[in-house]
Amino acid sequence: MQMANVFSFSLRRFVVRGFFERLPCLLAIFLGLLLSQGCAMLQRPSEIAVPTETTTQPAPSPLVPAQPTDKKSAPVQAKLPQTGEASWYGAQHQGKQTASGTTFDQARLTAAHPSLPFGSKIKVTNLSNGKSVEVEINDRGPFAENRIIDLSQAAARALGMIESGTATVRLELSSSQ
Repeated sequence: MQMANVFSFSLRRFVVRGFFERLPCLLAIFLGLLLSQGCAMLQRPSEIAVPTETTTQPAPSPLVPAQPTDKKSAPVQAKLPQTGEASWYGAQHQGKQTASGTTFDQARLTAAHPSLPFGSKIKVTNLSNGKSVEVEINDRGPFAENRIIDLSQAAARALGMIESGTATVRLELSSSQ
């Protein structure tokens, strides 16, 4: 029994002495781990900054300068000629202000396009019957995904598309520009 007490005492003394002899080393290791963990969690401001979107505007065409719109996103400059579906609008917008600031008149040869500059003169050709008309862009639209232009009632009548409401058309820069 005394042998067990001596052994226990010796073991305790060995462990305690060993611990205290190694304390500075263990403390240094602990502090090193603590600091490295803390530093790993820190980031420089440039690393945590939210990346900003950079948008580049296409170079404006010398024939058709870009114009700002009232929409939140800048329109993509249309490339002419352009082919797609056209629709028309009339009485429900009569007398209302257009995006360009002019008053809409369904009897004038005007149109709404998503990105062509206001005041642009565009030749619109109905591909099903060959009829053409020259319109002035004074509004933004159409807002239906599959349409490329909204025409005034007068322009739609000249193209022979009043009854159908839509037509496949080709847009070209007018020869008078």
